[in-house]
Amino acid sequence: MKIGIIGLGNMADAVIGGMLKKEIVTKEEITGSAATEQTVRRMAEKYGIKTTRDNRAVAGNAQVLILAVKPQFLETVIGEIRDDVREETLLVTVAAGKSIDWYEKSFGRPIRLVRCMPNTPALVGEGCTAVCPNQSVSEEEKAYVLQLMGSFGRTCLIPESRMDAFSAVAGSSPAFAFLFLEALADGGVAAGMTREESIQAAAQAMLGSARLLLETGRHPGTLKDMVCSPGGTTIQGVRALERAGIRGAVMDAVDACVERAKQL
Repeated sequence: MKIGIIGLGNMADAVIGGMLKKEIVTKEEITGSAATEQTVRRMAEKYGIKTTRDNRAVAGNAQVLILAVKPQFLETVIGEIRDDVREETLLVTVAAGKSIDWYEKSFGRPIRLVRCMPNTPALVGEGCTAVCPNQSVSEEEKAYVLQLMGSFGRTCLIPESRMDAFSAVAGSSPAFAFLFLEALADGGVAAGMTREESIQAAAQAMLGSARLLLETGRHPGTLKDMVCSPGGTTIQGVRALERAGIRGAVMDAVDACVERAKQL
């Protein structure tokens, strides 16, 4: 299967790394393009794939074409490659905010498109990717894209109406997690820990907590209650967070992300 990737930033890095690690494709089957010579050289050296600065060449030869450019550059890129994309080519996009209808109108003809939304933990094989195909995509093609996206984490097949919400909950939330992690580390430093000790302890606790939830399937409230002993220290910390309005603040943050995604 010939895989073409336009845009060789972080998301493309995660996709390429996952596909090669899981041996879904070989490096000889991947061709990528980017705007700068520095980027194409770096990715060629890192993965041994073919690279170029010619988007049209990548689009014209790909059986599966992954659009991994930022949303603000998509219109320009599609205008450049529109006539080179073959009818049988399966298009996969990982850009935020652009609807399936937008892509279909931008190409101006029927296309086979799968809209995907990965997040940055994909860079370490712990991603969470939403997948949404248009009506022209076959079951076999859908399964193939789920396999590709699953090579660097979990996948979730959802209707497009929930894509912006998913983008906020899974796509933007790593930034919220890092913010919370940094605050935990600051608290540890204030209590006498070294910075390195505090960051490592906070990060491992968050990693372990997420894994505990995923592997047990228990409700987060149930797992929270397991930590909160009657009259203990944790419940006092929970009360402080609730007094500060943590739940409402987090929900507002998700809402702000959803609203911004609609504007892109």
